[in-house]
Amino acid sequence: MDWDTQPDPFRRYDGARKIPLPFMGRDDTPPYDQIIRGDQPPPEAVSIETIGQLFELSMGLSAWKEFQGSRWALRVNPSSGNLHPTESYLLTGPDTDGRIIERLPDSPVVAHYAPVDHSLEIRCEFPMETWPELMEGFPDGAFLVGLSSVHWREAWKYGERAFRYCQHDAGHALAALRISAAVLGWQLVQLQDLADSEIATLLGLDREDGFHPSEPEHSDMLCVVIPSRIDNLEIPMDLPSGAIEEIGKGNWIGKPNQLSKDHVDWDIITDVATAADKPKTNLPTSPPIGLTQPFEGANPDPSTWREYSARKIILQRRSAVSMDGHTSINAGTFYRMLEATLPYRPGSEVPPCPWDATHWPVSVHLGLFVHLVEGIPPGLYTLCRDPSQFERLRSAFNRDFLWRKPPKCPDHLPLYLLSEGDARRVAAQVSCQQDIAGAGAFSFGMLADFEATLEHFGPWHYKRLFWETGMIGQVLYLEAEAAGIRSTGIGCFFDDPVHDLFGLSGWDFQSLYHFTVGGPVEDTRLQTEPPYSEEIRRRE
Repeated sequence: MDWDTQPDPFRRYDGARKIPLPFMGRDDTPPYDQIIRGDQPPPEAVSIETIGQLFELSMGLSAWKEFQGSRWALRVNPSSGNLHPTESYLLTGPDTDGRIIERLPDSPVVAHYAPVDHSLEIRCEFPMETWPELMEGFPDGAFLVGLSSVHWREAWKYGERAFRYCQHDAGHALAALRISAAVLGWQLVQLQDLADSEIATLLGLDREDGFHPSEPEHSDMLCVVIPSRIDNLEIPMDLPSGAIEEIGKGNWIGKPNQLSKDHVDWDIITDVATAADKPKTNLPTSPPIGLTQPFEGANPDPSTWREYSARKIILQRRSAVSMDGHTSINAGTFYRMLEATLPYRPGSEVPPCPWDATHWPVSVHLGLFVHLVEGIPPGLYTLCRDPSQFERLRSAFNRDFLWRKPPKCPDHLPLYLLSEGDARRVAAQVSCQQDIAGAGAFSFGMLADFEATLEHFGPWHYKRLFWETGMIGQVLYLEAEAAGIRSTGIGCFFDDPVHDLFGLSGWDFQSLYHFTVGGPVEDTRLQTEPPYSEEIRRRE
């Protein structure tokens, strides 16, 4: 790692027309708890203001930090090492009455979102008639949001681990976008059948006139945003190839800035990215997991869990840098946080936010280290996020485990005590000797149904396993804020010792991401500044 080659954290397209996005005024967003548990408000109209809010509460800046002359930005979407490899793009055009969003060009556009000043950089304008062809089958007013990764931004610091860290961050961003859309009463769905090469064409990432050879952007996903709430929504999962090709031939403007003056090329990242490249598919959409029993959510500690607005929780999210080792939570708070990671609501056919954004089957379960949860014995636990996979998970684990429901655990929450005992030391050991994993209220490894999933879908689904872990992480980040504590992702861990601890063997289940939740230790040496200056906020 050479500090002189640290990449610029912000992508810019020099020469592209910039359109400032409005900032939110007063906070009239609904309660966070209402959003995360699936009760969306009435949909807002699509406008330059609501487009601005969508990005501000998902991909925008949340603060600046300063220490001894060094200054760096924090963002709404979390990132490994605060390096932010994820870029976002907007594709929009006229509605059925021919109306274009105010302040945007008079033709359909592809625009890059620039979080540093909360603006859109217009990359491409394409013919008016191409837009309805591209969006055939989607509700009126729908538009597209794309995500990409700059692997170099992570490889600069983490080497070959950068590829999976980028995928964690893509999952964080997907969940952040879905939650931000829900605040506006909108739906957001990842289009699962598109080829990566098609997404690259739509976002302008495959052009030969731009990116430095050591700093390519790799296409991750394309999502459709639907400015309405429609239960049992049926939409296309891909886009017409002819329209994609027409957009690729459009008038592209702007040269991407070079992020570093020098580079170290990691060929293994290129090899993995090539192996995980997704072809065009025609996959069935997985039905939501339905349970018949009524939903009786756990009761969190009323002294900490408050009805904060969605905006407040989203913008105050921070990654803890260390835990205090003594802050506990009550069992109700613990159960409620785990409920939010489940991709179903008992008694409902509609998945809760953000799990309604994807259609791939559940592949990730939690192996938990419980330390400081009042009324629950410390020890090893597991959360089976799809009850239909319980027997498969149980047969893969250590045969001597207890598989006992903890005290007052809601019936619909598939949480099981495996082994009692103080797990603080082993939690830190398997997380690269990091004390933060053992000093919180609880921590966990995310265990993916690995080999069978890749055999079923193909190697391209490798990235989606990590996206799922990132979505879980994003939900737990926000849940921790709502509970008055903090959390953080842990990318460094010893996967084989984790597997041994839970009795796993072979490639059936693999640990892909670790996470910890608890009472944070704040670094009072750091100065905090607002995310945007008054000059930026007052611009027209």
